[in-house]
Amino acid sequence: MNLDFELLLVLLTLVTGVIWAWDRFYRRRRLPEAERDQPPPWYIDFPKSLFPVILAVLLIRGFVAEPFRIPSGSMVPTLLTGDFILVNKSSYGLRWPVLGTRIMGNGAPERGEVAVFKYPVDPGQDYIKRVVGLPGDTVAYQDKTLYVNGEPVAREALGQYDSLHADSLATLYQESLDAGEYHVLLHERSPSGELHEVTVPDDMYFTLGDNRDRSADSRMWGFVPDDYLVGRAFLIWMSWDVHNNRVDWGRIGERIQ
Repeated sequence: MNLDFELLLVLLTLVTGVIWAWDRFYRRRRLPEAERDQPPPWYIDFPKSLFPVILAVLLIRGFVAEPFRIPSGSMVPTLLTGDFILVNKSSYGLRWPVLGTRIMGNGAPERGEVAVFKYPVDPGQDYIKRVVGLPGDTVAYQDKTLYVNGEPVAREALGQYDSLHADSLATLYQESLDAGEYHVLLHERSPSGELHEVTVPDDMYFTLGDNRDRSADSRMWGFVPDDYLVGRAFLIWMSWDVHNNRVDWGRIGERIQ
């Protein structure tokens, strides 16, 4: 069972907010004037003191930026297992926490952006992938080549990827889409995960992992609904080297391309 932290945060804000409002506008006014300045009981004082803190966390996390931890290697070489990233929550329009419905703004992902979204198979989980297909696009993946609207996406081989984060012989490529250039990884001896051409429906997006042969993405579980978008990943704020059990200082502060 996945803990829905956002839902928990909303519920805590509501509970502590109700206690704060009840104490401020009802309980204290019913006390004799001489007792109004006395500290309330701990079971009222404690949630009252928590309310502004929890509310601030909810507002920042819900509408400004949210931290995420990368749990797997599906986005290698862009993101490594153990990276901690920040996600811009306003990139695709402001949305109500938990519900995900848009409040204001009409931002949408560009082809090539790295986005966090709710996993379509289990919305209680958050996934991170690269958006490669927008509504109305045709997308195909054949012989380890990505095609968008009938054209192969431009890429250049950069050489062998020599890292513990690749579990077999892999080649590093530089690929280019609307949002700019980025790196992808292809394991030459692995199956290509072929996909015949599909058309992305309205209000849907097609995503791929940068570690193309080690990623469960839209090739397997389909399109990402617009309402499931969480935000655009933009910064690595901390990185833990899982192979050497230490902080990887060199990755801290890197912008996500």
